[in-house]
Amino acid sequence: MDERIAGSHGEAAAAEAAGARTITLTLPDGRTLTFDHAPTGFEVAAAIGRRLARDAVAIEVDGEIRDLARPIERDARVRVITLEDPEALEIIRHDAAHVMAEAVQELYPGTQVTIGPPIETGFYYDFARDEPFTPEDLARIEQRMAEIIREDRPFVREEVSREEARRRFAQLGETYKLEILDQIPEGEPVTIYHQGDWFDLCRGPHGPSTGKIGAFKLLKVAGAYWRGDPRNPQLQRIYGTAFPRQEQLKRYLEQLAEAERRDHRRLGREMDLFHFQEEAPGSAFWHPKGWTLWLVMEAYMRRQLRRHGYIEVKTPQLLDRSLWERSGHWDKFRDNMFTLEYEQRAFAIKPMNCPGHVQIFNTRLRSYRELPLRMAEFGSCHRKEPSGALHGLMRVRAFTQDDAHIFCTPDQIAPETAAFCDLLREVYRDFGFEEVRIKFADRPAVRAGDDAVWDQAEQALWQAVEATGLEVSLNPGEGAFYGPKLEFVLRDAIGREWQCGTLQVDFVLPERLDASYVGPDGDKHRPVMLHRAILGSFERFIGVLLEHYAGRLPLWLAPVQVVVATITNDADTYAREVAARLEAAGLRVETDLRGDKISYKVREHSLAKVPVILAVGRREVEARTVALRRLGERGQRVESLEAAVAALAEEATPPDLRRERASG
Repeated sequence: MDERIAGSHGEAAAAEAAGARTITLTLPDGRTLTFDHAPTGFEVAAAIGRRLARDAVAIEVDGEIRDLARPIERDARVRVITLEDPEALEIIRHDAAHVMAEAVQELYPGTQVTIGPPIETGFYYDFARDEPFTPEDLARIEQRMAEIIREDRPFVREEVSREEARRRFAQLGETYKLEILDQIPEGEPVTIYHQGDWFDLCRGPHGPSTGKIGAFKLLKVAGAYWRGDPRNPQLQRIYGTAFPRQEQLKRYLEQLAEAERRDHRRLGREMDLFHFQEEAPGSAFWHPKGWTLWLVMEAYMRRQLRRHGYIEVKTPQLLDRSLWERSGHWDKFRDNMFTLEYEQRAFAIKPMNCPGHVQIFNTRLRSYRELPLRMAEFGSCHRKEPSGALHGLMRVRAFTQDDAHIFCTPDQIAPETAAFCDLLREVYRDFGFEEVRIKFADRPAVRAGDDAVWDQAEQALWQAVEATGLEVSLNPGEGAFYGPKLEFVLRDAIGREWQCGTLQVDFVLPERLDASYVGPDGDKHRPVMLHRAILGSFERFIGVLLEHYAGRLPLWLAPVQVVVATITNDADTYAREVAARLEAAGLRVETDLRGDKISYKVREHSLAKVPVILAVGRREVEARTVALRRLGERGQRVESLEAAVAALAEEATPPDLRRERASG
């Protein structure tokens, strides 16, 4: 269907004959709109319908999100974005960041603004100000933001010369903006966005006006170094979030409150699992119970490796600079590596295991008959992370990867990818995660290898993942420097997403480190390396698990599975017998023989998230029973000792061993 906006066909023809050019825009449903001038997004929305024009916040032009006020100067495929579209969320959060910056500078003169992007959970702005912001300040800023939003000021885009931009920001004393301006590549337009009298250096896009922001909330203040570098001045970062509607904000704030209750750092203290301290920033001290949880997970993963044909290895922590140079890490990844010198040699503590695994592969001439060779390591790695980015187990400097590298032929990429996807989903299900999404991350700006190699790697990985039938979305520019990757994102109990597993196709590292095998033709060939991890890192995955279950881990994972607690001291001997029976059945058990009241013992062990408490007193001794209480349940039930031990032993069996037993 062709909807002519320029009037009659005769008028359009006359305009063309006079030298004017028509603009034809194709809508998502295939309809076309034709204009005798370069229309704005506003005009496109109005041409489609009054309601759409009212709800529009931006327009997509050949895949690029743009302001509604910008003219469209060429034929293109277009889509009007409304508040109902997922892309609108980032736009209104960007709008909210600008409104917050204006409110801050108005309320606290002399404050400099630096950067203020939308992020996955909301937005932030970094401010240079001598006085610290307080909770009372956030309330004042929110109030002024609400006023600016009610004023419904238009966002106006202005393209200026570098000289003009420099003059304006120098006049305002915005030194950070001048530094940002200097880093805009030559040839890229310099744009400023206005809302009333306030303006900022910004690439955009923005919504039509401040009134589209909807519901917002400022959340917290944190420290942040300029450009993330501790050598630079420390700034104050104000975090906030925004949604089109109040009910969406309410749900998000409820999720935040629930996330706070589930914070793995608090749970780690309550359950006596681990701690952090200043003398070892970004490195966990694992307590006995936390290490027990670690070992249970490691044993499970080791069993899965054995079942799926992996060999396990161990590689050095400290490797000479020359190896990292050959691998490409010294050039592409050095800023993230801890380095040192000894005896006039430069070393790096490994940030990843892959170069070491290639060294094992290269120890002898390999045959194609040995491929695929699946080499795994629970590798201890270290990476530089800024102090401000460290966050409990979720962001650390010292971590252990459940890492593996599959050396294979190009023809084996697809079946190995499919097998890995099956293994990963089985592992996630066993740990209690049913929802998993996959993102395809293609070539980053900084990478090793030429475009032809990347074309080959990306095509191979696309074909492999398509063969699995799994749904995949694109995550552009986020691949590893040596190859494209799949990112596996799981959803937790309160709806948050965590990227844990990865699979990366690498044609580069085998070439750089001279890995080869002898093919059926008798010639040497380069293997393909598939870098893969399921948990990602033990530390982070344990953090995710704790928050997913709010500390109430399934019985097979719980560090202490059962506490046998006495009601009276007369039951001490029987309590020890009950514990011994449970231990003989393979359970992890503690006894609590203290003279405290049973109600106090139950509260204490419930806070420590012990899944099962068996209370024993005189009646239980006489009847050889136990009073079984489960975490989170009010009541208890009395069972015979034999029945309780058998049921708990079955429940405590890891799911993989249960399946193995069932299959004979």
